[in-house]
Amino acid sequence: MLASPVGPVGSGVAEHWYKSVDMDAESPVDSIDVPRSVRAVSGGRAVRVVWRNELGGLTFEIGADDDRCFVKWAPAGSPLDPDCERLRLGWAIAYAAVPAVLDHGRDAEGAWLVTRALPGASAVSERWRAEPAAAVAAIGAGLRSLHDALPVPGCPFSWSVEDRLAEIRMRAAAGALRPERWHADHRALDIARALALLERPPPIDRLVVCHGDTCAPNTLIGDDGRCTGHVDLGALGVADRWADLAVATWSTRWNYGPGWEAPLLAAYGIEADEDRTRYYRLLWDLGP
Repeated sequence: MLASPVGPVGSGVAEHWYKSVDMDAESPVDSIDVPRSVRAVSGGRAVRVVWRNELGGLTFEIGADDDRCFVKWAPAGSPLDPDCERLRLGWAIAYAAVPAVLDHGRDAEGAWLVTRALPGASAVSERWRAEPAAAVAAIGAGLRSLHDALPVPGCPFSWSVEDRLAEIRMRAAAGALRPERWHADHRALDIARALALLERPPPIDRLVVCHGDTCAPNTLIGDDGRCTGHVDLGALGVADRWADLAVATWSTRWNYGPGWEAPLLAAYGIEADEDRTRYYRLLWDLGP
């Protein structure tokens, strides 16, 4: 359920934009019905769709160079809500390198969020896929810097086990959990067993303000190999740091192949923790 190269559209999410599918760099925008609001934001500049998910959410890149920005758009009636990210970015930008909000709005077609582009390229760009050692080092060090920079006291957002479990229980009661879509690591579990395992969370290691979607594409890397910022923070909130670390290390398998989990943890500055990693990956997999 992690971000992946172009292929079958990945699962969408209720509040957030992770578990989406990266479009090919040459994806023709005329294959997508660009909403009127996005065309208005473009002001005649070039528009390219770069992300999509099965709930109809789209992300567009507009313009180029210093004029470049991104628009996240969600159709009316969709459970996707760009305001979740707008509020979090507005808080986090005082402490960390995250996108500045330029505009937002809502009309009969849907809701949108416009953010300024950050310097650097995605950690899964062609260059960094070819240099996995440098990429995972930047991801690990960048995540540690983010955790150290964002202050837990005063953070108005939660990504706690309790809140996430409450959502999962509601979805389970509604018959909305879909084990056939869980990762292969978890498909041997039935719903009852998976829920029982989640009811026994490990003790908190260290509370931080988590990114909330540490899949590799959401770290940006500069030409010097250092992290230049983070994107897609619609789930940002206070939680154990392993909620982020478990997914960040997991994502390396899809994006760079086996063998990169330990280097990422080393760059972060922490030893592996199999129990917490196992728990938070299951929590992620059952999430929306």
